[in-house]
Amino acid sequence: MAFNENDFKGFLLKTGLCDEKAAMWACIWVNRFLSGFPRWQDAPEQALASFGKELGLRKPPETVAKALKALHYFLLFVDSAQSRLESGQSKVVQIPHPTTPEVDGHHSFSPAPVPEPSSMTHAHILHQQEQAEAAVWREFSASMMSQVRELVRLKHHSLRTEKTYLAWTRRFLAFIEKQKSAPIEDGRPVLTADHLRLYLGYLASGRKVSAATQEQALNALLLLFRSILHIEIDGLAGVLRAKKRKRLPVVLSKDEVRRLLANLREPYWLMASLMYGAGLRLEECLSLRVKDINFDEGCIEVRSGKGGKDRLTVLPHAIEPELRRHLADLRLHWEEQRKRALPGVFLAEALDRKYPTLSTEWGWYWLFPSRAPTTDVRTGQIRFWHVHPSVVQKQIKLAVRSAGIDKMASAHTLRHSFATHLLEDGYDIRTIQELLGHSNVQTTMIYTHVAVRNKRGVRSPLEGI
Repeated sequence: MAFNENDFKGFLLKTGLCDEKAAMWACIWVNRFLSGFPRWQDAPEQALASFGKELGLRKPPETVAKALKALHYFLLFVDSAQSRLESGQSKVVQIPHPTTPEVDGHHSFSPAPVPEPSSMTHAHILHQQEQAEAAVWREFSASMMSQVRELVRLKHHSLRTEKTYLAWTRRFLAFIEKQKSAPIEDGRPVLTADHLRLYLGYLASGRKVSAATQEQALNALLLLFRSILHIEIDGLAGVLRAKKRKRLPVVLSKDEVRRLLANLREPYWLMASLMYGAGLRLEECLSLRVKDINFDEGCIEVRSGKGGKDRLTVLPHAIEPELRRHLADLRLHWEEQRKRALPGVFLAEALDRKYPTLSTEWGWYWLFPSRAPTTDVRTGQIRFWHVHPSVVQKQIKLAVRSAGIDKMASAHTLRHSFATHLLEDGYDIRTIQELLGHSNVQTTMIYTHVAVRNKRGVRSPLEGI
């Protein structure tokens, strides 16, 4: 006989396994399964495995998990029907094939009695166990996320680092929960180093992530394992770290830089000019304040750069007139804010407590402020922040396309071009290292591989033939 959707849906709703919408989707997945595997009863486990494997080629893991759960409920429904038949109760439909006769465009179903609660004991127990496990995981995940957030802030990491670590922690815990590989003891899941190895392997083989992404995930999860779960993985971290490929940086020629800048409007032209002319990272450029520009000494003070380091770099003389005009317009904008008693700018917490009025002083105003104040997710303060990096990245991407540049150039490419062009102009590697703020000269040496004029001193042996 045909698959009776009404009976199956009534089974799901009566036992509380699904709500109305989930029951509807469960019927859809069962129909697809029966359509592809009409003789599934000959080898149920093999049929389910094959269906899940085929579905995984087209659908994400979350969808596959939902489909397999629906089929699991279907097997419970079949077992319940068979047990009632064996006990001499009313006949319940068998499930050989999903074809259903149609009458006037509607499916006709033969009526079948709803299973009695006594026959649902196994389903109820299974459902209660799943709900209990889900509740344990929710509580455990919330606790881990809270502790990771607190520890990251205790270490004074940036907000971007906090978001990144929390995201990897959330993904890892969700992955292990779905795998059901962590036993629950004393009311909480038991995680081991093998779970970390399993997840990193999934990232490498299943998600095909880059070595840098895998390294980022490992660094985030090491904080969880070592500092919160107190699981020592000495020796294992070295094995799990993926080997990074040494890639040459993308560098623009001076003509390409000129074309790129010509396709930018203010204030993005000034931002890009500073990144190229002073070797600034995007975040370093956007974090500049008025006081960091020193026209007398011809330098820029970079505060709390990558790794929390301060340094001095060159102020390009070519952009001084435009920079002075920008500061004059910015001063008028700042004075208008002070007349309207708008909030000041964000400062480090220690400075904000020690000097309460510092956030409204001219010297501490952003060189490239945002248009409207924003709320700090950590403290809840409402103040002005600088321009968001994504806005600048988008403008540079559009300018690269408009300039007809085929290279995979980005905002950071301007910093690479700064270092390479200095090297080509004959400046020594130590000077470039200090301007870039590299701790190790080996990091700066990468630009010797892309500097063109350094290679022009070598005469090809073909020339002498």
